[in-house]
Amino acid sequence: MTARIFGIAGPVPVRRWATLIESYGQELVLLAVILLLFLVVGLVNPRFLGSSNLISLFAGNAYIAVAAIGMSLVIISGHIDVSVGSLIGVLATISGTLAVHGYPVIIAWLVPLILGMAINAFVGVLIAYLRIPSIVTTLGMLSILKGGLISVTAGAWITNLPPDYLIAQFRLFGIPSPVYFMVVLTILAALWARHSGFGRNIYAIGGNPEAARVSGIRIKPSVVTVFAIHGLFAGIAAVLFATQLQVIQSTVPANLELTVITASVVGGVSILGGTGTVIGSTLAAILFATIGSSLIFLNVSAYWLRAVQGLLILATVLADMARRHRIRG
Repeated sequence: MTARIFGIAGPVPVRRWATLIESYGQELVLLAVILLLFLVVGLVNPRFLGSSNLISLFAGNAYIAVAAIGMSLVIISGHIDVSVGSLIGVLATISGTLAVHGYPVIIAWLVPLILGMAINAFVGVLIAYLRIPSIVTTLGMLSILKGGLISVTAGAWITNLPPDYLIAQFRLFGIPSPVYFMVVLTILAALWARHSGFGRNIYAIGGNPEAARVSGIRIKPSVVTVFAIHGLFAGIAAVLFATQLQVIQSTVPANLELTVITASVVGGVSILGGTGTVIGSTLAAILFATIGSSLIFLNVSAYWLRAVQGLLILATVLADMARRHRIRG
């Protein structure tokens, strides 16, 4: 009996839990912090847990989580994209413009997705085949997209959006559609990254490009594909962003690229590539939204959110560096 408890039957569940914690430790921490914030702020100000605030919190920030899925895949592959905010702003403007000019709403929804993939595939080609560092390439793309958008539109507002175009305002069982997009896309991307051959290749490329090349992985086409997938998620995020209100301002959302990158990094994706999950990035996006809402209900300046994000980035990067040093040492 003792042997069954301590020798055979006992340790198996313990090892399973240990493996689970080791694999999803960052995600579990983020989830615990989110739940703790809900509990504490809800006790201080019960209106925080009101349905209207919760809907605004999740649905209003779902597009950030969706964009962070693609960003996480890019960072896992060993690269980064600082132009994602500008890309979302441009694609949202294009989508809204198509809608108000009488194009079918399906066209207004699909064109941003196709353009996002095409633009980012081009970025991937520059990075993979011309060997231009991703930070340099995407900084250039940021300037091109942001400058071009302001030059063409002068920041004008797009109004008179057709009601059937506003997909982010659709509801199913009382839950806004962006929440479904966020949850379903996160689950699908997590399963794909973990269980598909290409998903595992992304981790291999980010972890050790030379070893990946020797093992037969075609690195250059893979990098282009990762950026194209990232563009697809940016396009979806742009449509959700464009349709959450009755109007669209033709500008780049302030600090959006920083928020998306921060969500990926704080979610457990190593800035050096090779590790992390999209589940963590989604939870981190929810955490930032929760912190921002909490500050409002606690009558604290919302500017503290940026400081908190910065501290979380530094803490996460330092923890990742310590983990890598421990593994090597």
